[in-house]
Amino acid sequence: MRPPILRRLLGRVASTAALALVAALLSVAGTARPAAAAGGLQQVTGFGSNPGNLQMYAYVPEGLPANAPLVVALHGCTQTANDYYTGSGWPKYADQWGFAVVFPQTTAANNALSCFGWFDPAESGRGRGEAASVAQMVEYAKQRYGSDGGRVYVTGLSAGGGMAADLLASYPDVFAGGSIASGLPAQCATSQVGASSCQSGSVRLTPAQWGDKVRGSYPGYAGPWPRVAIWQGTADYTVNQANATALRDQWTDVWGIGQTPSATDTLPGSTTRTTYDDASGRPAVVTYSLAGMGHGLPVSPGSGADQCGATGAYFLNTICSTYHTGVFWGLDQGAPGGGGDGLPAPSGLRVAGVTANSVSLTWDAVEGAASYAVSRDGARIASPASASYTDTGLAAGSSHRYTVTALDAAGTPGTASAAVTATTPGSAPARCFTATNYAHVVAGRARTTGGLVYAEGSGDAMGLYNVFVTHTLRESPAGYFTLADSGCAA
Repeated sequence: MRPPILRRLLGRVASTAALALVAALLSVAGTARPAAAAGGLQQVTGFGSNPGNLQMYAYVPEGLPANAPLVVALHGCTQTANDYYTGSGWPKYADQWGFAVVFPQTTAANNALSCFGWFDPAESGRGRGEAASVAQMVEYAKQRYGSDGGRVYVTGLSAGGGMAADLLASYPDVFAGGSIASGLPAQCATSQVGASSCQSGSVRLTPAQWGDKVRGSYPGYAGPWPRVAIWQGTADYTVNQANATALRDQWTDVWGIGQTPSATDTLPGSTTRTTYDDASGRPAVVTYSLAGMGHGLPVSPGSGADQCGATGAYFLNTICSTYHTGVFWGLDQGAPGGGGDGLPAPSGLRVAGVTANSVSLTWDAVEGAASYAVSRDGARIASPASASYTDTGLAAGSSHRYTVTALDAAGTPGTASAAVTATTPGSAPARCFTATNYAHVVAGRARTTGGLVYAEGSGDAMGLYNVFVTHTLRESPAGYFTLADSGCAA
């Protein structure tokens, strides 16, 4: 049995931050429970030599055709495969869009808190330990379910997210894309001691140095590289949000596309989406920053097309990250209930005009279309019959991302168009917030480092992280805060 991570951490605690991390681990350690194959989730045995001592669970929709995509979904610490099956929302889209999902599971026999060994090269390296076991599960699914080897994706939460990043680096020839929620950069730590520094965000490297960790995981590999989605809450105190920036730096460097965004827009759940396109104009890396969200996987229970999951420990009610991740990977394309089933994508979508509170769009008509679905920032807002639409009631100085989908007479959507971004002229009015340092951090207006608080955006020093110090912050533009104790003109 491997040395328990908790015992190792307790033996090396030397700071308030480390004590807080151990306390957080202790508070959730009692929630672990055995997985139960329920509601279609089935355990699979005999999938390979299994050097990482993992368990394999799978959800395969009835009647799944050959050459369907495959998603590998990795749970977080103290969770099980069944927890992730129940809470994440992946079964819903597996049914709607047609793909299989493999849920690997680790246990206390591997780690005291059932964490995947993202920090251990013996577990996360190519051909080694848990990573090799996951690769064997993928090969089993290709042989048993007929999964398309060119459309295999991996996603994970927290320690599962760290392992997902390691798998993308160690097996870029296996995974076409990945999604990392509240996770860590690939090969950030090489020991359990180093794991604490990674989680606190204190490991500072250049994009090239982060990229070298990926390139060194499979020397000689020349691409193509996986497309990567990164999900992070601004109020995550278990895995610091600096890790999302490091992940962004790592994978944009691997792609050779730099760290200048191609587009930035907003989604539900106080989510800011930032896109980094490859040389062909296709999104290669996308970050999703959720203001005020803590440590967990973003979900949004409900029956809507873009709603999924169930709330619970580490499943946080904000936005259905699974839906947006699946769309980013293209799992909805050509699938019943998704994009690409029937009518082609409208071409020529363009911004015909903007005012301080409106955006006018036009596009080329699609033969056979009875109407069109116009989406703003990922949510449908109108269904005009003609090939034009004016979106009104917008705020001055706001940016929005639009797509258009043709609908047939039955209302079945086709493939979504390429997106366009429009910004209304003028400046968004400033907003002022007076609160304790603790409240500012919880709301995502400030961050904490080493027990001190700094305003998001400006980095203005605000003093100790507690409920006794009060400051006024001015927000302008959106997401950029400055200290305004002497007066705040809204």
